[in-house]
Order: sequence, then structure tokens, then C-alpha cells
Amino acid sequence: MGGKSKRSATATEAASPDLEVLQKLRIIIRAAQRHSLWIEKQCGVNGAQLWIMQELAETPDLRVGQITARLAIQQATTSNLLESLVRKGHIVKTRDQQDQRVVKLSLSEQGRALLQAAPKPARGLLPEALAKLEPGHLASLNTGLQGLLGSIEVLDEGFGLQPLPFTMQESG
Repeated sequence: MGGKSKRSATATEAASPDLEVLQKLRIIIRAAQRHSLWIEKQCGVNGAQLWIMQELAETPDLRVGQITARLAIQQATTSNLLESLVRKGHIVKTRDQQDQRVVKLSLSEQGRALLQAAPKPARGLLPEALAKLEPGHLASLNTGLQGLLGSIEVLDEGFGLQPLPFTMQESG
């Protein structure tokens, strides 16, 4: 009975570097997904919308393009997320006094209250974790991920401008 148990063989197999990385990616994605679902359940807005609300709490009177840049997503996606927040009464649109073409966005009192009570981090697990990384670690991660992307044959880089699907779920 000197052979390895099935459990040890599996643990040994999982120790290969590629599978270790795969497991870590799964953990990261699922943790972010759970956090986003928790946000939705607790406050009735999706993770991407809560991130927008956090940006507006920190910097009132942002324009749509500025929010788009802060979330690194497409402007059409930002507009859709914002319209839902306006309909729910969480965000208020106002026209700039000097230039009536410019629309500024800010949190309503209702939006501020929701954000205050919402699960943290409001920006989401991944954006906050990435922001906390030391610059050298972030650069190494970026290089490694670029290498991973380079090894994928069919790739749509436009996906980089779309929020993760689980941060976009809409409550009924």
C-alpha cells in the first residue's frame, strides 16, 4: 500500500503552474461575481451602477464621458447604466450654466443614502484589489496577462471595454 491516494495525485496534478494560475483566476472571478451578486441583492443596483455612484460621490458634476473614462467602458454602456440610475431616482442630471449642451451628473439624496448603506467596496472587488497592488506587482500582472492574451488565437479586444457580465445584472 505504498501508492499515492487519489487525493494526493490530484493535489500533485493541480500543482502544475498552469493549473495553479487557472485555479487562482477562477477564485478571483468567482469572488468578484459573489460580491457583485451581493451588491445587487443588498441595494437593487448592479455592480457597475454602484461603481458609477461611488465616482459621483467622490467627484460630483461629472459628465458622461468622464464616467466612461473612469470605468474604462464604452460610452453607450455608460449611458444605459446612467439612464437606469436616473429612472430609479439615484442620479440627477443638470445642465451646465455656461454651456447648456453639457449635462452634469450628481447623486440624489436617495442615491447618497443607497451608496452609504451599500456593501463595500462600492467600486467592486477587482477594481479595488487592483488599485491596492504595489506598482511593480501591477506591472508584472499586466505583463503576464498581456502574454496570456497573446497566446489566445481568437480574441476580441473590444471585450476590454465591457463590464464583466455579472456586474451588469438588472434587478426586476
